[in-house]
Amino acid sequence: MVEVSRVADLLAEHGERFLARCFTSGERAYAEGQPRRRAEHLAARFAAKEAVLKALGTGLSGGIAWTEIEVTRDGSGAPGLRLTGVAAARARSLGVRSWAVSLTHTAALAAASVVGEVPARRKRAERAATSPARARRAKRSSKRGSRRS
Repeated sequence: MVEVSRVADLLAEHGERFLARCFTSGERAYAEGQPRRRAEHLAARFAAKEAVLKALGTGLSGGIAWTEIEVTRDGSGAPGLRLTGVAAARARSLGVRSWAVSLTHTAALAAASVVGEVPARRKRAERAATSPARARRAKRSSKRGSRRS
């Protein structure tokens, strides 16, 4: 969640430097197309970028630039994500194949929710590998299966 006034203040104080550091040309063009609600649209995209950084488990300390995460729109206006560079590499290493994105904003607040979608097969293997109890159950289950053969 991001306060729209915080983004408006950053725009007023840092202008082009803030825009260039945090937003892609596509994101900027979209926001510029609606000048009265520019800060709201940018705040929603900033919130989405923060959510992606959290989902990737890196924050900014992982070497990901703000502009490596782009909030896009499909033909119907639904939001999506395009990751490049280190952000894309990190998502691939986690097995993320697609993203679900939701943006919302008012004059005062903007919020975003993102979910990185991982194929089911990888999820099961990772859960078994990370949970000792699951690993023991899987081992017992595989032993039982081999006895039946």
